[in-house]
Amino acid sequence: MRRRTVTTAAVVMLGAFALTACSGGGGGSGSNDSRGDITIWYSNNEQEVAWGKQMVEAWNADHPDEQIRGQEIPAGKSSEEVIGAAITAGNAPCLIYNTAPSAVGQFEKQGGLVSLSEFEDGAEYIEERSGELASQYENADGDFFQMPWKSNPVQIFYNKDLFTAAGLDAENPPLATYDEFLSTARTLVSSGTVANAILPAPTSEFFQMQFDFYPLFAAATDGEQFVEDGEATFADAEGYEASDFWATLYSEKLASQEAHQGDAFADGVAAMAIVGPWAISVYEDVNWGAVPVPTKDGIPAEETWTFGDAKNIGLYSACENRATAWDVLKFSTSEEQDGQLLELTGQMPLRVDLQEAFPDYFAANPEYATFGDQAARTVEVPAGPNTVEMMQAFRDAWSKSVIFGEEDVQTALDDAADKINEIAQKQ
Repeated sequence: MRRRTVTTAAVVMLGAFALTACSGGGGGSGSNDSRGDITIWYSNNEQEVAWGKQMVEAWNADHPDEQIRGQEIPAGKSSEEVIGAAITAGNAPCLIYNTAPSAVGQFEKQGGLVSLSEFEDGAEYIEERSGELASQYENADGDFFQMPWKSNPVQIFYNKDLFTAAGLDAENPPLATYDEFLSTARTLVSSGTVANAILPAPTSEFFQMQFDFYPLFAAATDGEQFVEDGEATFADAEGYEASDFWATLYSEKLASQEAHQGDAFADGVAAMAIVGPWAISVYEDVNWGAVPVPTKDGIPAEETWTFGDAKNIGLYSACENRATAWDVLKFSTSEEQDGQLLELTGQMPLRVDLQEAFPDYFAANPEYATFGDQAARTVEVPAGPNTVEMMQAFRDAWSKSVIFGEEDVQTALDDAADKINEIAQKQ
């Protein structure tokens, strides 16, 4: 098994990263032994706010001298821009429960993050909780500047009613292989049932690669990152085949080259979508089913890898009372709080043997069981200060060749790999 374990928004984020990297910041005179009150930020979606509030309340009830002040992350063009600005200003909170793995390397380069490996039990705690998946979140020196927290492993959601209307088997849909998926897609569209078989965003933001190419590449390679050890890995048979699959969908008009203004799956504009467990509550009005992403020859569900879409926790260097922050970090990722996270958000804690840890939850919520199993086989974007730039280089090549057919796919991937190899060597 091989595993090391532009739109305006993208330009703004890249520009913000470059600015903050040059501006330094982050600092703080905190100590890993200091204790006292701390501030944390959590995501501003309703479910995570509910989780954050109950976690803060539970901690504060037992720690009168080390209180948490919790608040939603401030609004901005992106969370990454907000966090980068806070690092530069030196006023980031102690913990942020909305730290994207793609941004961690840049935040570390700014001096904005504390190495969790510096705590006596830091690496041990992370590795015991997350198992082999934890290695994906180390930096190049093997240190953890992020706590692997929760994932949203993506799969294929399909609309059973639309499949039935097109004369397809809605309970056992032929979607396991590239050829089966394409045949099913052709039936869906040619029958007049739906305009698009599937419609991922055909836009140029760097992160969109995580919801078309990357899940299929992860599945095809048993969990390989698209860059490993400073070298692009996707300019090979598996990468070409996954890209040709998508290029066929676009060239045969089975997926539109134009973005849908709204939710294509919910609106019935597309019969399928690549989504994580968050979609279960969002698509309550859709008669959906879920299957793993396709591969060239088909892989059993229990062996298929995918993109994890993780959000992690960072301990920021502006924090004064880091000993308290570390204890809060462990408390908030304890088995009890991971159970609360599951109950309140439906997102998967990055915890080894997840289904065995919470059998009652998955028994009571069987629609989440497939994602609970999939959570053990997820791939994240590579760590490092240039991750976003590498992802953008890939997306630019993908857009030109796969989506719009303006360049040979293999040539575009080869050129993107060369460019990414150069970017990966930058300090």
